[in-house]
Amino acid sequence: MTHILHVVGARPNFIKAAPVIRALAARKGVRQTLVHTGQHYDANMSDVFFVQLGVPAPDVSLGVGSGTHAAQTAQVLLGLEPVLLEKKPDVVVVYGDVNSTLAAALAAAKLRIPLAHVEAGLRSGDRDMPEELNRLVTDQLADLLLIPSADAARNLAREGVPASKVKLVGNAMIDTLIRLLPSAKKPGFEGPYVLVTVHRPANTDEPKALLALMRALEKVAKTAPVVLPSTRARAGGSTTRAGRRPRACA
Repeated sequence: MTHILHVVGARPNFIKAAPVIRALAARKGVRQTLVHTGQHYDANMSDVFFVQLGVPAPDVSLGVGSGTHAAQTAQVLLGLEPVLLEKKPDVVVVYGDVNSTLAAALAAAKLRIPLAHVEAGLRSGDRDMPEELNRLVTDQLADLLLIPSADAARNLAREGVPASKVKLVGNAMIDTLIRLLPSAKKPGFEGPYVLVTVHRPANTDEPKALLALMRALEKVAKTAPVVLPSTRARAGGSTTRAGRRPRACA
């Protein structure tokens, strides 16, 4: 029996992991362990997603919580290593580009456990983004790079990743979107409407960028209602080359 250990830590991870976990649950000869690092721990950013996405409760919760990028990454490494030594998975699966993704990739690589990265190969070209650094390092450590698009394959080829490690599988978030569309069309959610999330420090912490976004959304709002889900920002992070102190949202 193949033992697959999933590591999730933040809201985007839950959305990407849900269809993968569901698909593997339907296969014979597969055992799964779900580890939640606790990078996002507020009920509205964590618990509600497990319920709405139909994801089983985590088998292991590390309870890392908030902190700077370095602190979060270090805490996940410290918490995850003994879990991997105890559970002895055949494969570790990580998702996206958050700090938990990078930390889990490092932990698995150092223990010589095969690593699969869902949503590999995406690039912004902006190394001021913590997520960009997480992507670059994780993809260099991964044994199996599960990419959503052709441009991701080109990025990885340019970075010297062997094509034999890369597999085009599509965007797991679209699987979740299609599955939950009926819920989005229930009474009280009549459309059309535009759902917007604005959380990147490069957008929220730069007055000019934020003003430009708000002006664009003002134009959009003339054609359809704009819904912005409420989230709570937490201070922290190190100073970037531009002098910002980004929140540890990665």
